[in-house]
Amino acid sequence: MSRLMVRYVDQMDETAQSPAPGRAGAGTTVAAASSLPEIAMCPTPASQPAMFLSTKVGLTVNGARHELRLDPRTTLLDCLREHLALAGTKKGCDHGQCGACTVHLDGRRVNACLVLAATLDGREVTTVEGLARDGQLHPVQAAFLEQDAYQCGYCTAGQIMSAAALLSEPCGETDADIREAMSGNLCRCGAYQNILAAVRQARRGIA
Repeated sequence: MSRLMVRYVDQMDETAQSPAPGRAGAGTTVAAASSLPEIAMCPTPASQPAMFLSTKVGLTVNGARHELRLDPRTTLLDCLREHLALAGTKKGCDHGQCGACTVHLDGRRVNACLVLAATLDGREVTTVEGLARDGQLHPVQAAFLEQDAYQCGYCTAGQIMSAAALLSEPCGETDADIREAMSGNLCRCGAYQNILAAVRQARRGIA
């Protein structure tokens, strides 16, 4: 019994001394791993202060001139809301599909979320905040109030800006013509009949 125990112990010693398959150089790996924290502490491009590019843009918004420095990727929508504190222009889909961010650019309606502010140097923008004049509501604003052409109100600024543009854009006289011209502005509450009535009223008022 003692001989068997001695032989078993000897075999255990031999196994411990011989490296297991695939373990060659394990000690070297451990030694190298111990230096990894120092490597991670070395300066890398990602750890350097980020360099942000900016471009100078001069815009006239609601009659006021603004000189701005913007990230070239800034949309007109974000410029208005975040840099000029004009929050009447709403961010809906941010993909040009709902019309909530409609503004006038040189008198023409555009989706502000699709326009880069850096491309607008020297241009003129009108938002819903600049539609009224001398304390008097724009005819479209007054018509929306009278016709109760809103529910939650989130899309209303964009609806009003599109409707105001129709007063000068070519558009037929029928309800179908108005619906087609306003089709880029979605109302998730479904106030379309009241919106249509408001547009008709505003157009009659300036006829």
